[in-house]
Amino acid sequence: MKKKVSDQSSSSKLDRKTIERNRRHHMKTLCFKLASVIPSQQIRTSKDIISQGDQLDQAATYIKQLRDRIEKLKETKEAATESVKTSNSNIMDTVNFGLRLPLVDLRECGPSIEVVLISGLQKNFMLYEAISILEDEGAEVVSASFSTLGDKLFHTIHAQVRISRVGVETSRVCQRLHELIY
Repeated sequence: MKKKVSDQSSSSKLDRKTIERNRRHHMKTLCFKLASVIPSQQIRTSKDIISQGDQLDQAATYIKQLRDRIEKLKETKEAATESVKTSNSNIMDTVNFGLRLPLVDLRECGPSIEVVLISGLQKNFMLYEAISILEDEGAEVVSASFSTLGDKLFHTIHAQVRISRVGVETSRVCQRLHELIY
């Protein structure tokens, strides 16, 4: 009977030793992984080997530095977001108070023409109608886009003259666009 009890206690001691050995090996592996993640600039080395305690301290310091950096970046992001919001509200103020709508702006740059049409949401016209006017007058539309900002609708059309010798009479195009959106 005593032999069985002593066998059980010795086997439980071996189990505890094995468990403890595995735990120490696992902790050593985790410490090695942690040390490998820290950039080499952060490790303050001397000619001696760094102890695990020192490696853990350096890792904790590095983590604190990363947290501080994240906080600074969040603050910078918030400041930039606020700046953009302020900028957008200034744009809205300019659009609301600085311009009489609807607006037709036609710019001729050599063989290229850029048309910007700004109108309120209450004044409806189709973009294809403006494109048709340009094509009727001898321009080939390269790109067309629109965007909405607040209660304003912005149309931008880029076109090129089909026949460079003939050109496009921009005054007539401008007049027809005015007739379209007013």
